[in-house]
Parts: sequence; C-alpha cells; structure tokens
Amino acid sequence: MFGRRRREESPAVAEEVEKVEQVQARESGPWDSGEPCSERERVDLGGMRLPVDPGFEVQLNLAGDHIVGAVIMVGESALQVHAFAAPKRNGIWDEVRDELAEGVKGAGGTAEEREGPFGVELAAQVPADGVAQPVRYIGVDGPRWFLRAVISGRAALDAEAAATLEGVIRDIVVVRGDEPMAPKEAIELRLPPEARQAMEQQAAGGDVPDLNPFKRGPEIAELR
Repeated sequence: MFGRRRREESPAVAEEVEKVEQVQARESGPWDSGEPCSERERVDLGGMRLPVDPGFEVQLNLAGDHIVGAVIMVGESALQVHAFAAPKRNGIWDEVRDELAEGVKGAGGTAEEREGPFGVELAAQVPADGVAQPVRYIGVDGPRWFLRAVISGRAALDAEAAATLEGVIRDIVVVRGDEPMAPKEAIELRLPPEARQAMEQQAAGGDVPDLNPFKRGPEIAELR
C-alpha cells in the first residue's frame, strides 16, 4: 500500500504522498486527525479526541503532573486507552504484544493471542489481589502512532458489553502532531479548555458548578 519515492520527488513531497497513502489504506477507526471520521460527540483531550455517551464515566491516568491516558467506565466494564508515538514506516503492536505477554506471565498470569475485531489481540488472566482478572489487550498501529486499549471487567468476557467499548475504540481520534517523538513515547493529553477553566476558578476560590467530569484515574499497573 505504500508507494516508492519517485526520483523527481523531493523528500517533503514524498513524505506527504506517503501520509496520504497511509490514510487511504485505513478502512476503519480509530482515526488519525488528518483523515475524515464519523460525526460523534468527543471530548478534546489534545492528543486524543475521546467519544463520550450518556452513562460514561471518564477518568484520567496521570504520570506525575502529565495526563497520559484515559479510562472510560461503563457499568461493570472499563476501557483504558493510551496513545504513543510510533515509527513512520512500521507498526509496533507485534513488539508491544510480546512485551505485554511476557509481563503478564512474569506476574503469574496467562496470556494467549487470538483474533479480535481489530486484529490479533491478547486474552489474559492478570493476578489482582490474589484473584485472576480477565483482561483484553488491543493494539492498533496508525500513521506514526500506536493506540493501546485495555478492556477489563464484564466486557473482557461478555460480547454484548464489549461491543459498547469496541465502538468507543473505533471512534477515537488520535492527534499525533508533527513534533519529533521517540517510538513508544506517550502522546500527552490535556484537559479540555472548559474543564481547565473550571479547575482554575475552583483553585482561586470561585464559586462555580462542578463542570469537570474528569478526575484522577485508577492507577492501573502498566506491564511492559
């Protein structure tokens, strides 16, 4: 799907052609910010536009003071998503999947590959408080980015519950940006402007309604 560089093309033109061909090769989401996607209400988190529906609870994962991921809670199920930079010419899901499987097994759990709606995924049993918890690890290689999704709770085993969260994954928009980033470097997220404004007013002692639906997310251990 990727065209070879023509001799008469400048490097800049060739790079733009390659980006267009990458976008054209994608038939479903998650989407890159440079390609058309379905109309749906999304929360703008800077590096990611996250679909939201009534009944969703959104939490944010923090690394220090930086927002690096988000968690959507729906009933008894959870979806955790992180976006990372990736090389221009090849994906990293195969490598990341091996690392995840090794980490799960090293922690005393089990992990096996299976075919899912987004391609090969990991079906794992992860020890938590002495009990094995079912978890699905999903990876999607996009244009210069990689999206990792983790489904846990009821949706890890129940197809009907999983369909809602799989729909969220399909409608995520990743905003990679043009700045240089190392492979596997997290694409940093940020609060929407209205949420930041509400937090600033609250910090200043202002009497404002609780407009911020976000809070620090659960510290879900990352297996690398």
